[in-house]
Amino acid sequence: MNTIKYLICDDHKIFRQGLKLALLDDSNLELVGEASNGLELLKQWKQCKPDVILLDIQMPEMDGAETIKQLRAEDAEVKIIIISMFEDERFVMHFMEAGANGFLSKNAEPEEIKDAIYAVCTHGIYFNNRVSGSLLRNVAIKRSKPLPINIQLTEREIQVLELICKEYTTAEIGKEIFLSTRTVEGIRSALIEKFGVRNTAGLVIYAIRHGIVY
Repeated sequence: MNTIKYLICDDHKIFRQGLKLALLDDSNLELVGEASNGLELLKQWKQCKPDVILLDIQMPEMDGAETIKQLRAEDAEVKIIIISMFEDERFVMHFMEAGANGFLSKNAEPEEIKDAIYAVCTHGIYFNNRVSGSLLRNVAIKRSKPLPINIQLTEREIQVLELICKEYTTAEIGKEIFLSTRTVEGIRSALIEKFGVRNTAGLVIYAIRHGIVY
């Protein structure tokens, strides 16, 4: 397995230190930087190019929301995991739609943090137990909206979308419906453009909210 480079952004030094210690025993994870606010993160990000950013929301200088916005304007591929004490469903959905790939509570166990990092790298999305797939579906279905009339999906696109929502990897999707990984990636990119979302997490939320998958 390739080493996953990660960066921690949180204004509390003690929390950053604890997070580093929690991940230290996994040789596949490499800490490449740490920052105390969004401005510091953006400066470091260009130099160390992490695969995953563990991001707090409430920080001085530049908070998590603005940081996500600026990161996504320049990099659609970096994986962002929000780590916060706030676990309100609407709060979580807001940041997932803004471009985050996953969400963790600051009370999360070390193994869950590792699971989340691997999940966003493999599947592009991670929800903790309190924001599970079933909870997301219940929240989304209650305010389900019809698919805009200007969006037409092919059978292949629907197949790929359903498998993405089941957390299949690109390779697994290709094997399941007999397509090359390059073709699957092309369909995923087309869906992101059609829906006007930022990443795989956005695809999942959009698909469930509009009743494309259940």
